Amino acid sequence: MQLRAFPLDSLLEWDRRWARRLNASVGVAPLRVLFRLVSRLGDGVFWYALMLGLALTQGRAGLETGLRMLAAGVIGLVAYKLLKSSTTKPRPYQVLRGIRAGIDPLDAFSFPSGHTLHAVAFTLVAVAYFPALAPALVPFTLLVALSRVVLGLHYPSDVLAGAGIGVLAAQAVLFA
Repeated sequence: MQLRAFPLDSLLEWDRRWARRLNASVGVAPLRVLFRLVSRLGDGVFWYALMLGLALTQGRAGLETGLRMLAAGVIGLVAYKLLKSSTTKPRPYQVLRGIRAGIDPLDAFSFPSGHTLHAVAFTLVAVAYFPALAPALVPFTLLVALSRVVLGLHYPSDVLAGAGIGVLAAQAVLFA
């Protein structure tokens, strides 16, 4: 059995197609409002409040969790800044016909999704210490990731890359 190389063009077309499909949701006002809210909470407000809340209410385990979440965030931020500045990939709404931005971006480039990176890293660390948080944090993290594509700011591949980096950042602080 001979394996065929997966053409890069097929992957790029898949990325564009799903970016367009998901961005179509931004035209539905209630969905636009929901994804804008989720995205803004994912800017950091929700995560920093969670870190502080855990540290103030859960004793030593809460403080350790918050500090490890913060450490994962720093690792993620360094990786994010290095990749953003070296890849300079335009955002979908900037280059694809039919995609519109549902919210103003925080920076100029698309790859990787920093919101997704941090949501995944923070969720993994928090749930490692407090598994009861999973039913709230996992859906929120998925909504953050989805919001970035729906709002026209990222391609699905940007979100997947951000999630992968988030997993690595969480592993770095959980298994250090």
